[in-house]
Amino acid sequence: MSVRLSPKNRKMSADKKGRVARFIDLPEFNVFIFAVLLNYPWEFLQAPLYRGMATADHWYGVKICTRATLGDGVIMLIAFWAVAAVSRSRWWLLRPDRRQVAGLVAVGVAITILFERLATSSVHPGWGWRYADAMPLLPGTEVGLSPLAQWIILPPLAIWFVRRQLETRAPQLKSDNE
Repeated sequence: MSVRLSPKNRKMSADKKGRVARFIDLPEFNVFIFAVLLNYPWEFLQAPLYRGMATADHWYGVKICTRATLGDGVIMLIAFWAVAAVSRSRWWLLRPDRRQVAGLVAVGVAITILFERLATSSVHPGWGWRYADAMPLLPGTEVGLSPLAQWIILPPLAIWFVRRQLETRAPQLKSDNE
């Protein structure tokens, strides 16, 4: 049995698809999605480097890693927007230069250092974390090397994926949105 749409309903359906396509084509949407996809496995792999995570209840570990991953996605968006502001274009990632990639990494690393320092020194119950003895630390900072490596390795990889995702539509996207 097939459903027939009236011309008015077909137009509304096409309009909805157009809005969804425009949303999916936004650089911010793609930056967030690829940041989440790349950071989620990293969070699980580094979990044993945080106190109590190696022996934590499964569901608790999933919730903690999910929350951390969503935070990573937000940090990536902030870093992306910082570079976009300096570059004066949200579409810089279609042809990123080394300075832009370095800027993205630098903003991500700076935010990570700030959050790691705040979280590992927090005395508030229910907020913060502690490193396990297995976590290597950046000398003189008391910041874990794993979260720093995460923000050096994953942002360029995320930009590579975003660029690949958007470049087939790049001419149309740039003319529609700049």
